[in-house]
Amino acid sequence: MALAERYKLPTVYFQRMFVKQGGLISYGPDSIDQFRRAANYVDRIFKGEKPADLPVQGPTKFELAINLKAASVLGLTVPPALIARADEVIE
Repeated sequence: MALAERYKLPTVYFQRMFVKQGGLISYGPDSIDQFRRAANYVDRIFKGEKPADLPVQGPTKFELAINLKAASVLGLTVPPALIARADEVIE
């Protein structure tokens, strides 16, 4: 992140924690939702289902986080429509 800031490079990360630490934008699967869904699989296995019979599931819930402070450091203006869609906006 320091390198991106030094060279004024906009960056997109896959997890919200990077935005909280100073990154510009993150977009990726909601980790908590994935853990909840995994718990359902564990429950089904404990109840006797075979793991090989369970369907593979991809993420269904994604989250967008934007750091407006990082945007201003980079000299970027984030469109209001993007801010409105964000799950978290750091100012």
